[in-house]
Amino acid sequence: MKYMLLIYGDEQLLDDIEREQCYLESAQVAHDLHSAGQYLAAAPLHPTSSALSVRVREGKRLVTDGPFAETREQLGGYFLIEANDSDEALEIAARIPMARVGTVEVRPVIEIPGLPTL
Repeated sequence: MKYMLLIYGDEQLLDDIEREQCYLESAQVAHDLHSAGQYLAAAPLHPTSSALSVRVREGKRLVTDGPFAETREQLGGYFLIEANDSDEALEIAARIPMARVGTVEVRPVIEIPGLPTL
């Protein structure tokens, strides 16, 4: 089963050196998952200051600056993985470096027939 691991944290928490170390550790987790046949995708996101939100109301596109919601922790990246069950997905989520200072949300992915495959 596929799981999306959504990584949340305070964008201001890490300095440049700590952020680079986090990227290196995350890359190692990705390589380990790839070796185990569980890696599908992963990427950090640019800061919320670069975000745009789109809504369509009455046929008109509305674009606003910033993320969908103002929160204490921001969505900073993701892993898309294969896991046997939620327990295994939680074990993998705990290996992501930002789990030590932020939050990793674990959600099963609904697989819709007919979508392109990775």
